Amino acid sequence: MEPRRVKGGLFALIGFVLSPLSWWNDLVVNLPLAYGFGLLVALVAREWFLPGVVAGYWLTNIVGFVLLHKGALDVVSDEPVPYSKHALAKDLALSVGYTLVVVALIWYGVLTVPDGLLSAAGNGP
Repeated sequence: MEPRRVKGGLFALIGFVLSPLSWWNDLVVNLPLAYGFGLLVALVAREWFLPGVVAGYWLTNIVGFVLLHKGALDVVSDEPVPYSKHALAKDLALSVGYTLVVVALIWYGVLTVPDGLLSAAGNGP
């Protein structure tokens, strides 16, 4: 098997795990990564938690879609295929849609910063 296809398969696998295309992905992979990113950002300023989670979630989805798309193209095509602006635009649009769901979860209090977690860092009430 040629190295480009092996690399493409690895990229596609990582991309699938990061993309929101499986039923388990958001709960097991993307939300914990985004939540962790939000907590790191909230260490700087507590009110940055929501933007941090949104940015982290958005980044995991975008990276997932890009890797999945690029990896799949490398696996199935005979020639290397460049990643187009159209493909990037599509991946960005999908990521924004999923991000709106995460924003709603935070907005309605389903995801929050635990009270005692950040108080040790000087950002508590």
